[in-house]
Amino acid sequence: MISANNITLAYGKRVLFKDVNIKFAPKNCYGLIGANGAGKSTFLKILSGEIDSDKGDVSVGPRERVAVLKQDHNAYDEETVINTVILGHEKMYQIMTERDALYAKADFTEEDGIKSGELEAEFTDMNGYEAESDAAVLLKGLGIADEFHSKKMKELEGTMKVRVLLAQALFGNPDVLLLDEPTNNLDIKSIEWLEDFLERFKNTVIVVSHDRHFLNQVCTHIADIDYSKIQLYAGNYDFWYQASKLVVQQKQNENRKMTEKAEDLKKFILRFSSNASKSKQATSRKKLLEKMTIEDLPVSTRKYPFINFKPERPCGNVILEVENLCKTLDGVKLLDNFSMKVNKDDKIAFVGGNSLAKTTFFQIISGELEPDSGSYRWGQTISHTAFPKENGDFFNNDMSIVQWLGQYHNEGETFSRGFLGRMLFTGEEALKKTSVLSGGEKVRCMLSKMMLSDANTLIMDEPTNHLDLESITALNECLISFPEVLLFSSHDHEFITTIANRIVEFTKNGAIDRPMNFDEYLENDEVKKERAELTSGQVELSL
Repeated sequence: MISANNITLAYGKRVLFKDVNIKFAPKNCYGLIGANGAGKSTFLKILSGEIDSDKGDVSVGPRERVAVLKQDHNAYDEETVINTVILGHEKMYQIMTERDALYAKADFTEEDGIKSGELEAEFTDMNGYEAESDAAVLLKGLGIADEFHSKKMKELEGTMKVRVLLAQALFGNPDVLLLDEPTNNLDIKSIEWLEDFLERFKNTVIVVSHDRHFLNQVCTHIADIDYSKIQLYAGNYDFWYQASKLVVQQKQNENRKMTEKAEDLKKFILRFSSNASKSKQATSRKKLLEKMTIEDLPVSTRKYPFINFKPERPCGNVILEVENLCKTLDGVKLLDNFSMKVNKDDKIAFVGGNSLAKTTFFQIISGELEPDSGSYRWGQTISHTAFPKENGDFFNNDMSIVQWLGQYHNEGETFSRGFLGRMLFTGEEALKKTSVLSGGEKVRCMLSKMMLSDANTLIMDEPTNHLDLESITALNECLISFPEVLLFSSHDHEFITTIANRIVEFTKNGAIDRPMNFDEYLENDEVKKERAELTSGQVELSL
């Protein structure tokens, strides 16, 4: 068990936490959620002891071990992959190193023999003799093949380092497990393995994630950071979403009823205060009015942008026809005679392990890149707008956000400010320079630009990257109701499942195209067979 007692933390006038008291019990998995900047990662650092709070303390059960998913991907560059995982249990690794050093001594003394016996007993109690095999099982589950286990961490690419550090956090059955965005850079098979691991895990888990599907699969509770407090809800993310909306609605209804009652009392007092026969009743109502208090609803840190794509006209019968597209970049063939026809009402999710193939396809049909061969044709009624995976080139200037958005319409600054306000750039925020925007702010700018186009076909390459849960939810709900055509990619399982009615998967030997939602696609036996044939028996699917 781990608990936070009267935790308070502020940066200047900005209060992140005020007198937070919360207990995290064993056998539960807690999803820690909140708006960007609410303090999710900061709270994990307080729990782990990495940073101190201004007031209060953290209590961990006696002899209990806390494991943390490390964020410094280069911290173990000189260690082997296996040793990096075992370092997740620092005491075990320390004993193992000390024991091996004793056995390596040329002049092994009687005193060394006694010491080694003590170390052996401790090592055995910790299941130290299974350490390497346990580490190998974790690595395999997270997609790190055996040939990498003896390599040094510096020899691995960044996405593999992240997986090794996740294995490190999971290693040795920690009593408390703190995970900050553990699904980043994992394919679907690895995420499913992690979900299964956490469902079987018997100790305490606290996880921060923007992956709603993952939170729904693993969480028994949601810890919601808002109003400088942390409110605990039993259930998964979907339950929290409905319950929290109901709580706010109930409070608003209570305030509305109280306000209406106060108005009725005021009218009665005003009407009958000078009436002798009604004066006692008026005095009684005046005392009642004085006792009434209408609580101000606290200002939430959680903000939902207003995202709404309105096509100027519906799509005609011909949307997009692609014939035998081929494209090779840096000697790697990304598209090989790829053909497809987009139909009315299609919302197509493009999936597969090679994100560059998806990006290249989107760039070609957007007119940004020429194919090596093949062709594509947009219908006469189609107007399309694109969300690029990399948007840095759009912000290489010294404009304010208002000026930047003004490039894409002729309605004037007042219109820009109103539009940006709905996208959470209010007041002085709208005057920020585009050169200093965060990743999430740039995404909201790009979405604003797209909304102004009034296009009837949207092309979106990983639009959920950098967004907080609130913005993802707003975009998700908007695209579900979008009446025309959508072509998109995303790493968000829930996003794909709730939006797409057709799946196109790029494999290394061809494409699979099925008119079905994502969950159906994952379970379809024919798809599994075809994918196995196209990937030489490898059935893993990455988003």
